[in-house]
Amino acid sequence: MQRLLPHPLLTVLLTLIWLLLSNSIALGQLVLGMLLGWAIPFFALPFWPDKVKVHKPLTLLKFTYILLHDIVEANFIVAARILGNPAKLRPAFIVVPIDLDSDFAMSILANTTCLTPGSLSALLAPDRKSILVHAMDVEDEEAFIRTIKTRYEQPLKEIFEE
Repeated sequence: MQRLLPHPLLTVLLTLIWLLLSNSIALGQLVLGMLLGWAIPFFALPFWPDKVKVHKPLTLLKFTYILLHDIVEANFIVAARILGNPAKLRPAFIVVPIDLDSDFAMSILANTTCLTPGSLSALLAPDRKSILVHAMDVEDEEAFIRTIKTRYEQPLKEIFEE
């Protein structure tokens, strides 16, 4: 079974993403989404060095909800700040220390900062103990670091490492 369906959760997720992108739940779209959801992980399997293990699925759902909420909220905040007075923006590069061991969790953290409007991960340190993040408007660097560590890093640690 593992050979035929290497990543069942990813298959379901990709199918749902396809249905959202196609904006249809027609039978043909569902079949195509399921085919893509199966084929992408199947053919990408040689490129995945380790099998991803989700230790806490409910925490993953909560993390996904928080991330989606933050993306929507950040879009409004970024739009307001740009439309307001862009000269008042305080852009900054901030070194965020990370305590993740899993390469996959580090990748998700880096992508999370890129998905949230107003921030962008720029560099993972060679020792893999910090990530350089560019933020569009930073009032308090410590609060920014604390937010990334508590809202994103800690749940990722629980989901993929514990």
